[in-house]
Amino acid sequence: MIGNNLLSDPLWEAKHLGQAIPQSPHAVSVALPRWQDVIAYEEKDPYCINALQAIYPRFGFNPLIKLIAKKALVFQENESQSVWPYPNINSAKKAKEYCQKLNSNSEVIIQEFSGLQCLIVDDKATPAAKAFWQHTGLGASSRQAAIALNKEKAPSINEGEAARNSIRKRLAKIYGCNSDLIQLHPSGMAALTTALEALREIRPRKAAFQLGFPYVDVLKLPQVIFDGSELLLNPNPIELAKQLDQKKPSAVIVELPSNPMLKCVDLPLITKMAHDRGIPVIADDTIGSAINIDPLPYADLVFSSLTKSFAGQGDIMAGSLTISPKSPWKEVLKEIIPLVSVSNLSDSDAIALQKASKDVTSRIPELNKACINLKNRLEAHPDVARVLHPAQCPNFQLLMKPNAGFGCLFSFELHGGVSKAERFYNSLKVCKGPSLGTIFTLVCPYVLLAHYNELNWAKQCGVPSSLIRVSVGLEATEDLWDRFQKALNN
Repeated sequence: MIGNNLLSDPLWEAKHLGQAIPQSPHAVSVALPRWQDVIAYEEKDPYCINALQAIYPRFGFNPLIKLIAKKALVFQENESQSVWPYPNINSAKKAKEYCQKLNSNSEVIIQEFSGLQCLIVDDKATPAAKAFWQHTGLGASSRQAAIALNKEKAPSINEGEAARNSIRKRLAKIYGCNSDLIQLHPSGMAALTTALEALREIRPRKAAFQLGFPYVDVLKLPQVIFDGSELLLNPNPIELAKQLDQKKPSAVIVELPSNPMLKCVDLPLITKMAHDRGIPVIADDTIGSAINIDPLPYADLVFSSLTKSFAGQGDIMAGSLTISPKSPWKEVLKEIIPLVSVSNLSDSDAIALQKASKDVTSRIPELNKACINLKNRLEAHPDVARVLHPAQCPNFQLLMKPNAGFGCLFSFELHGGVSKAERFYNSLKVCKGPSLGTIFTLVCPYVLLAHYNELNWAKQCGVPSSLIRVSVGLEATEDLWDRFQKALNN
C-alpha cells in the first residue's frame, strides 16, 4: 500500500512543506506541516505556493493537470487566458455554458488536446471557470492527464468497465441494494452535481435547503452553480416546516454526519417532513460510511466521496451516487440520471479504486476502533476543551447498522485557543494536510483551510478557527497516542 510508510514516517516537519501525501503522482493531499504554512497557503504566499508538489485536486491543479494546461496554452499564444481540462465534451460544454452565463462578453472556447477537452477562457471568465472546476468536481483526473501526456498507459475499455462493475457490486453489497441503482463519478462533488441536475428536472428553478453546518462545497455547489441554497443551522421542526412550506426547495441536503462538527440531523423526521411536501432528500454519507450507517430507508439520493475511506490510499478521486430503492422518485430518477449525467469514473481511476477498496469492509472497522480509542483518550486530557465525534449524536446512532462504528473522523478544541492549537499542530508528528479517510492519520486546522475568507461567518455559525480536525489512521495505538501526548505537552 502506498501510504504504509507514512504510518511510521509521517510528513510533519517544516522541511516537508509541499510534499505530496502520499508519495504518488496522484496524491490528493499535500503537507502543510505548520500553522503558518496553512495561512501562507490561503494567502497565496509565493514561498508556500512554489513549494507545493501536490494539491487537493478540486482546489487546484495536480502537477499533471497543470502540465496539460500549460501545453494547451502554448498553442493559444495569450498569457491572459487560463485552461481547464475536462475528460469529455459534455462536461466541458457545461463549464462553457456556466462561464458564458456569468460573462456573456468573455471569450470562452473548447479545444481538444491529447484526448482531453480543454476549456480556454479569458481573464474575465477565469473566476467562473475556477468556481465551476472546484464546486462541480467534473474536471479531468490526474490519471487521465498522465495518459494524455504518455506518462501512463491507457487501460482497455473492457478493463475499465469490469472494474466499475466490480465497484458497483461492492457498493451494492454494502448499501444493501441492486447495483443498477449506483452510478460512479470522478468525485463526490460530481455525484452531487448529477443529483442536483436530476432534481432540477423534477423541481425546476428552486433553491435547495442545507441543514446543519456543511462541508464547504456541499453548500457552495447549489449556491453558486445551480439555483441557490439556503443554510438552516439548527431549525426546530416547527420552524423547518414553516420554511419548507414557504420556500418549497428543490431538495433538502444533509450530511451524515456534518463536516467538521460531526453532528447528524434527525433523518427519519426530516425525510417525513420533506416527503409530505413532495420534496426529495439528498444525503452525504462520506464521513459516516455506508458500512456504519444505513441512510437508504430515508434519503432519496445518497452521494459519497469514494476518495476518502472507501479508497483509503489518498491517491484516487472518485464518487458514487445511489438511488434509494424506497424513494418515491426511484423510477423517475433511474430514468433521468443517465440523461443528465456528464461524468463517469474513468477506466484508469476505476481500476485503481477497485484494487484499493478490496479490503474496505475490514479496514473501516479498524479505522472506527482507532478513532474511538484516540477520541476517548483526548477527552480525558486536561488540555482538551471539547471533542466532537458522532458517538455524541443520538441521531447518528439511529442510523447505525448492527455492530457498526462511528467512522474515522473527530474534531477538537484546546484550552488556550488559537495560540495553543498552533503550538500543538506544529509539534504533532503525524501527516498534516487536507482530506480524510486514509490509512495514515491526517490532521488539519479545517476551518482555516475551508473558510479562511469567511472566518467570522464560520464563528457566528459556532465553528471556531482554532478547531483541529483529525482523520485517524492505522498507526500502532500506543505510538499514536504518544505522539498526541507529546504535542499536547509542548
